[in-house]
Amino acid sequence: MQSTSHLLMIRPVNFGYNEETAESNAFQHKDKNQQAVQEKALAEFNNFVEVLRQNGVDITVVDDNPHPYTPDSIFPNNWVSFHADGNVFLYPMQAENRRLERREDIISRLEDHFKVHHIVDLSRYEKENKFLEGTGSMVLDREHKIAYACLSPRTDKTVLDVFCEQSGYTAVCFDAADEHGTAIYHTNVLMCIGSQFAVICMDSIPNPHEKVVVTESLKSTQKEIIEISFEQMNQFAGNMLEVKSKNEDTLIVMSESAFRALNQDQKSSLEKYGKLIYADIQTIENNGGGSTRCMMAEVHLPTTN
Repeated sequence: MQSTSHLLMIRPVNFGYNEETAESNAFQHKDKNQQAVQEKALAEFNNFVEVLRQNGVDITVVDDNPHPYTPDSIFPNNWVSFHADGNVFLYPMQAENRRLERREDIISRLEDHFKVHHIVDLSRYEKENKFLEGTGSMVLDREHKIAYACLSPRTDKTVLDVFCEQSGYTAVCFDAADEHGTAIYHTNVLMCIGSQFAVICMDSIPNPHEKVVVTESLKSTQKEIIEISFEQMNQFAGNMLEVKSKNEDTLIVMSESAFRALNQDQKSSLEKYGKLIYADIQTIENNGGGSTRCMMAEVHLPTTN
């Protein structure tokens, strides 16, 4: 199954602009009043969780710890991914303060309801300065076992190949850049894979051959390709996620800024495949440089009952 009704989300206690990640993340913008950012982000987080729960999504919410300092803990999909075969992958992170987000107690808490068969720890590659930041670096077609990845300082081909070898995925790699020619830090800001659709900023892939490879891969898996512009990508219209409600209804989750950036034809195309759900997380997007998809770690593990 491409999507799940079970999500892990981390409630922030020290959210703010992360100086350690800003160099490679052009989506980050520092609010002048950083003291107010945590309070605003917490309100946005709680509202977003409520919107998801009102639509029937099952969420395990874990509170972040005040120490050590982890300003990006609200984005757990970068350090962990959970798979239907019971495997859990832990990932090497570029920023040192993001490495502190990995918490065994979170995995232990999930084991109350889910079966964990094996933990595959790739964080050892941090010693070699090689990184792969989870489902930020990779956009997974779980049904067809394809990992789409734009290579960047945070997405190393060597570690990607190890992930694919351990998980049975095939990698589709490409380079991607924004309208200014700056490398895009994570694949999940330029594309999203649903069960029957793919949202992608094709203009961000400058190499014509790589663009053809990506297009043909998506077409071969019967995805309707919904293209977005640079401007829409910059409003996080590529950073959405298909999830299920507990009643198996399909939901397509995005931020309010992403929803407002889409035109009516794009919304109509998406609405063929699920209900569009959105929430205002502008403070989180501005300071964190990530959006709704980054906040949701999908739990595909088998359940214990």
